[in-house]
Amino acid sequence: MPPSVEQIEAERPYLLRFALAQLRDSAAAEDAVQDALLAALEARERFAGKASLRTWLTSILRFKLIDIVRKQHREVATDLSEDLDDSDLDGLFSASGHWQERVSAWGAPEQSLLAAQFWQVYARCAEAMPRRTALVFAMREVLDMEISEICQNLEISATNCSVMLYRARMSLRECLQLRWLQGENA
Repeated sequence: MPPSVEQIEAERPYLLRFALAQLRDSAAAEDAVQDALLAALEARERFAGKASLRTWLTSILRFKLIDIVRKQHREVATDLSEDLDDSDLDGLFSASGHWQERVSAWGAPEQSLLAAQFWQVYARCAEAMPRRTALVFAMREVLDMEISEICQNLEISATNCSVMLYRARMSLRECLQLRWLQGENA
């Protein structure tokens, strides 16, 4: 049995938070969610129920987000002079190259990822990163794009992409450690 309009619409707040965390633009996020919900309504007869409704809708939204990111980077000139200073990361490592502090236990990551609170903290952490770095991370890890596709869309080298992914992961690790694992939700 296909999902009802009300069931689909009930997922709007979650989808909007997800889109906002990726795009950092409330108008663009709302547009993406509207497009995803419209596509879902048009295709709801084909919903087989093999995944949850939320998973199905999020999958549709991911494709809409990828389209928006592609369009933004075709239309907007990007600044490639992003600060390449690694000194802020040096304090995380010992002289031997190992972490200064162990990462505290994350518990069950699958449950944390599904929690709305996690996505709120993630959004704040992503906002603290340089916009381009956060975008590369979201394209790779959230939208599941291949590195070659990211490089082509953003017109960057694979090395530059890897450096930005590394910096994003380090920044998120530190931010989530402070805000999620110790601070706001401890």
